[in-house]
Amino acid sequence: MLNAQHIAVVVPCYNESLLIGRVIETMPAFVDRIFVVDDVSRDETCTIVQGYVDKDPDRLVLIRHAVNQGVGGAIATGYKAARDEGIEVTAVMAGDAQMDPAELESIVQPVLSGEYDYTKGNRLFSGEAWQMIPRVRYLGNAMLSLLTKIASGYWNVADSQSGYTAISLKALRTIDWDQMYRRYGQPNDLLTRLNIYDFRVKDIPIRPIYGIGEKSGIRPLRMIPRLSLLLHRLFWYRMLQKYVIRDFHPLLFFYIAGTVLFPTGFLFGFYLVTLRLFHGPVAATSALFAMFLFMSGLQFLLFAMWMDMEHNRTLR
Repeated sequence: MLNAQHIAVVVPCYNESLLIGRVIETMPAFVDRIFVVDDVSRDETCTIVQGYVDKDPDRLVLIRHAVNQGVGGAIATGYKAARDEGIEVTAVMAGDAQMDPAELESIVQPVLSGEYDYTKGNRLFSGEAWQMIPRVRYLGNAMLSLLTKIASGYWNVADSQSGYTAISLKALRTIDWDQMYRRYGQPNDLLTRLNIYDFRVKDIPIRPIYGIGEKSGIRPLRMIPRLSLLLHRLFWYRMLQKYVIRDFHPLLFFYIAGTVLFPTGFLFGFYLVTLRLFHGPVAATSALFAMFLFMSGLQFLLFAMWMDMEHNRTLR
């Protein structure tokens, strides 16, 4: 316990026999419950974890999926178990030992104090990140972080794919975990849903850990297009839920106008440039009209983003 409140940690696992023992053994003493969720591992993960459960059944719980659900599904299962036990703060730590247990207290403290509803580690704060994180993953993470800012409305957070998090019991009871995206887009989906309910979110600087034998199943070049489509859907879902159903805000019209005019102006301008290069001069009025569409759409988008930032300023 910390501050007379119970702490739980959810550990999603898939083929983590190499490092899951280290995660359990180095778990801080203030953690009251450890929910290890096995997502149908094909190695000895369950056998290893069960050995630890036999030694400490009051603290450690092994939950086994019958069907592989992805890392988001494993986290949701652990969250529901912690919610059902009424645990005040629940953190998430991966089963590959890439999250420093010494930093867990700094992750959970803002939630314990009641100042924030959700905290997440940010590896990009560190000056070591560029040297320690593989280049493709770093650049992919940075791109997804930018898109997640727009989709989720949390303009003050970065490193959107970080899984080192802590969440309050109130948030656990509010979010519908059965509707949560179940694979690597889970952090992005969760941030969007937290914003809809006006939960406060804070980034906590953490140290990136790599090169300890972990094996990542993430392929950034394949994941970015897939998650970009997810973020596009989440963005419009948030617009509908937050700015139409729960409370009307005119920024929605700015976003709609911008998403119509900006690409239209760009494509029309590209068409005119192609026409000029291969067929000769184009009408000056056509060029002006393309520029008008492009610049108007860009301004609408920028104004909409600015209004979104202002509306969500109190959530930081």
